[in-house]
Amino acid sequence: NVSFGDRRLYLVTAKGKALAYPIAIPRDQSRWSGITRVSMKRINPPWTPTPTMRRENPKLPAFVPGGHPMNPLGVRGLYLGSSAYRIHGTDAPWTIGKAVSKGCIRMFNEDVVDLYDRVPVGMKVTVTWQKYL
Repeated sequence: NVSFGDRRLYLVTAKGKALAYPIAIPRDQSRWSGITRVSMKRINPPWTPTPTMRRENPKLPAFVPGGHPMNPLGVRGLYLGSSAYRIHGTDAPWTIGKAVSKGCIRMFNEDVVDLYDRVPVGMKVTVTWQKYL
């Protein structure tokens, strides 16, 4: 479960138990919620900015290869359904805890590595603004 309200991703491990990871959440104009699934997982995912991102910031590169130190997806990516949204690492760890993304769920690289190893493709992901803390 992802709580944008708590700025946490909760991985339920047993009834009443969960691991909590701090996250960066979408900025106000990129808010969303719903139920989806992990559709794919990638180690060192490459990044291609969307046309909207490039219009907002023409200085963005057209493509950043996976593993590059300036790749904003960090070291792991868990793709959500058929959307462009992902749970991913970051090259900007100071953004964790802030509302800065364009819809993705950003994590510290060490946390996304831990999550990546625990979560199978097909796992249900509930994204909400409800607070659990």
